Amino acid sequence: MTSDTEAHGSRLPPPPGIRYAGIGDEAAPDLAGQIRAHQLLGWSAIELRDIDGTAVADLDDAAFDHVVTALHEARLDVVCVDSRIANWARPITGDFELDCGELERLAPMCAALGTRHIRVMSYPNDPGAPLDEPEWARRTISRMSRLARQAEDAGLVLLHENCAGWAGADPARTLRLLAEVDSPALRLLFDTGNGVAYGYEAYDLLTELITWVDHVQVKDARTEAGGAVYTLPGEGGCRVADCLGLLLDRGHAGTWTIEPHRTVRPHEGRTDAGGNGIDEFVRYGRELERLATRLPATAAARQGALR
Repeated sequence: MTSDTEAHGSRLPPPPGIRYAGIGDEAAPDLAGQIRAHQLLGWSAIELRDIDGTAVADLDDAAFDHVVTALHEARLDVVCVDSRIANWARPITGDFELDCGELERLAPMCAALGTRHIRVMSYPNDPGAPLDEPEWARRTISRMSRLARQAEDAGLVLLHENCAGWAGADPARTLRLLAEVDSPALRLLFDTGNGVAYGYEAYDLLTELITWVDHVQVKDARTEAGGAVYTLPGEGGCRVADCLGLLLDRGHAGTWTIEPHRTVRPHEGRTDAGGNGIDEFVRYGRELERLATRLPATAAARQGALR
């Protein structure tokens, strides 16, 4: 009889100082499936976004208590909660109290889950009545300053992702946001694969922002017919190996979370991982492990080229 571990391959260790995790609902909508996928990978950490289609902040007490208990029994640590704060569905002209309220609800939840990290974005412009850039910037910085102070008071850290929003794709704007908010409760989450969808080179952005990166999400993609087609890590055009190698070169330590986006893409309304979701998630994780084993040589070669 073949064991689950054998059927899905053997685990390869991460680089020193690195821990692997995955965004659970990319494997399965239900918590049991999300846990199962991580157990098959042999990983000890998970990133939470939705449980059965419900955002963490919207779980009722009984559902949330079940999450805490199940993750504890599975010995899975939560490394980050992916919130909706300032995300692609909440333009800068929207109700700011939604974000303040979500952060307030998440504060005790994160304490119970054992994480300080909450993923945020920085407000897309209003598609119907867009603000001019200076006003968009002013409102974004004002809102993020208030959220960062709220996070500071709660002992949390907001991780701004290079995704939708005023500062998502522009390193100069990101640096301005960090400088003007000026809070230890605002740091960066770097996603290797967002550049294809949002029209920039992720590696180039990373070189300018790497000092502030506390957390990494791994995805890869290529452009086809004007849109993003998501691939296994290393098979697209996002220079995933170069990005991860650069992080290691600069002494980065922390969690690398897989976000395959092969079937689940919430911003497109695609939230069902399908019947093969767990298997595909495990396959994706194994591919990241294999890619990572080649990074030391890649990093060494890069250093040699710079001499």
